[in-house]
Formats: sequence, C-alpha cells, structure tokens
Amino acid sequence: MENSGGIQASLSGRYATALFDLARDAKAIDAVAESLSGLKAALAQSDEFRALTTNPLLSRNEASKGVAAVAQAMGLDGLTTNFLGVLAQNRRLSQLDKVIASFNALAADHRGEATAEVTSAHALDAGQVDALKQQLRTKVGRDVAVDLKVDPNILGGLIVKIGSQMIDSSIRTRLNTLAVAMKG
Repeated sequence: MENSGGIQASLSGRYATALFDLARDAKAIDAVAESLSGLKAALAQSDEFRALTTNPLLSRNEASKGVAAVAQAMGLDGLTTNFLGVLAQNRRLSQLDKVIASFNALAADHRGEATAEVTSAHALDAGQVDALKQQLRTKVGRDVAVDLKVDPNILGGLIVKIGSQMIDSSIRTRLNTLAVAMKG
C-alpha cells in the first residue's frame, strides 16, 4: 500500500490501519466501509452522537455503552462495533472522523482507486458525483473514490484535493483573487 506510510504517521491513521488489516483478513472491507459511511453520516447529522464522541466527561464505560447502543441501532457489522468499543475504551472516539477518512483512503488504495476530497457549497446529487468521478478518472488515469464535504462558505464551485494536488474553483477564491487584483 503506497498510502499506508503517510497514514500510519498519525494516531487516527494507526487505528484506521489496524481496522483495515482486520477487515481485509476477515474479507469484510466493504461491510466495514458501509458501516463507517453510516457513522460518518451520523456524525454530520446528529448532535447527540457527535457529543457522545467528543464529551470528555463521559467515563470509558459510559462511552462504550453509548457506542454499543448506537451500533446496534444502526445495524453496524460486528468488526466495526468492536472497533468502536476499542476507541471508547482508549478515549479515542474524538478521532472517529479522521479514522473514517484514513480507512476510506486505505480501502480505495486497496481497490486501485485514487481518493479525492471534494468540497462543495451544497450537497451534490448522484448525477453530479458520477460526472465528477468521470472527469477525475480522465485526469488521474484510474478510478477515483470521492470523499464529499459541504462548506457553504465557499459560495459555489468546488475544491478538489487528490494527493498533493488541489484544484480550487470556488467562488470565494475567485472573489478573493479579484479583490487582490483590484487593490493593485
């Protein structure tokens, strides 16, 4: 895995690598990825779940019970459920979003895909995502998995990061460039 050296350098990357290795050995990469996708959505949409993962006042046992209940309610696979328990016991639930991103990068690399972080001003529909993937595939020369984020502050356009490359076509950046040019 060409990506794993950089990913393992961070704490969240080491957890993601451990989860990925377990999932690969159990032939459950897709199941874990699907569970993590649900958790990512829950982090974005649920203030209560986000509070559960970031509240330092919760004891290890309370956090473990909380994530176990969430995992059961969401129907997560057993490996991901156990992994959440490990994060809770090690007081690392606050790293969950970074672990998910690192796991997705490892899974994409395993499938021979490049990973692109795409930030847009509003949520993209399936047709827009497919068109974007097609354009990125042409540019990169291989399939591209996209990690979508929404940031209304960019006003419009997209910011795409693939590895060390960044393509910023956001309206915010264009306006800032125009303001600098007008100052002379």
